[in-house]
Amino acid sequence: MKIRKRAAALLGLALTAGALAQTAPATASISEVPFCQMSLGSTTSGGDLILRGLYGVVPPGASPSSWGGKDLLPDNQVRLTSGLGTQMNAEQNGESRRQYVVLGTGLYLLTYEVNDFYGDVDPASVKRTPIGGGWGDVRYLESSRFNRGTTLVRHNAYALLGDTILRWNVDGTAFSRKETYSGFSAVKTMTLISQTATYDTFLANTRGGALYTIRIPVAGPPVVKVVRRSTWQGFESLVANGCGLKTIVLGVDKETGAPYLYEFGHANGTATVIRGLGKVPRTFTEVAHARRFQDNQEREQLSGE
Repeated sequence: MKIRKRAAALLGLALTAGALAQTAPATASISEVPFCQMSLGSTTSGGDLILRGLYGVVPPGASPSSWGGKDLLPDNQVRLTSGLGTQMNAEQNGESRRQYVVLGTGLYLLTYEVNDFYGDVDPASVKRTPIGGGWGDVRYLESSRFNRGTTLVRHNAYALLGDTILRWNVDGTAFSRKETYSGFSAVKTMTLISQTATYDTFLANTRGGALYTIRIPVAGPPVVKVVRRSTWQGFESLVANGCGLKTIVLGVDKETGAPYLYEFGHANGTATVIRGLGKVPRTFTEVAHARRFQDNQEREQLSGE
């Protein structure tokens, strides 16, 4: 059944303090770890995966780029990718990887095996399972698998299309129980920053430059809260990674290829502490950027709100 729910107001145009109100979490320290890190997987227009490590120091640091897999996807068809989930494959002393990708107008689940963890992709293992069509105008894609230990509690997929955020329950390759939440036409892109058994939270920027958190509960309407009111319009891609009670956020200006790193304290509306770390000493020319994480371990999940 399709359920349509309207958010408090159109983001960037008519949000008010009253519509955005929610209970604030306890203030969290952002000084518990020396610096935050992110494992980034970026997909090129040629369907290749590039791996990088990003380091939240001032100025930001970055590891040399390395191949994560060549020709995983067909040339000039990649539009969007979700987070890049990995699981240890003890039998092969390597890892299994999974990622949702939009190729042209179709959504696919990409899966494959990597020998010796950072070794070569096994070409025979590469599989692109079709999920469905009609994805040509979607401008954001994500999958959130919440685990307790290694036990999967829930799995949801999200997309941003027009003024609507869509959410599905995922079981294997089947998407079901679609819900829609309207009022988000001003959103440019988003990134997942928090996962619990009962909700996911996203950080979103708007074309007008505002920055918001959007909490989408398992039941009930989204809870939207302003974080900043200007200056964030330049990023076509946002990627977040957990770091204790902090979150490291990458913003990429795809027009120039310029990547910037930020350190966020626990999300708490306009009181959220944001520290700009500066420009990463690289130019990112890839089509899509994603967090690379272990998706069967509770410690790899996000707790930014």
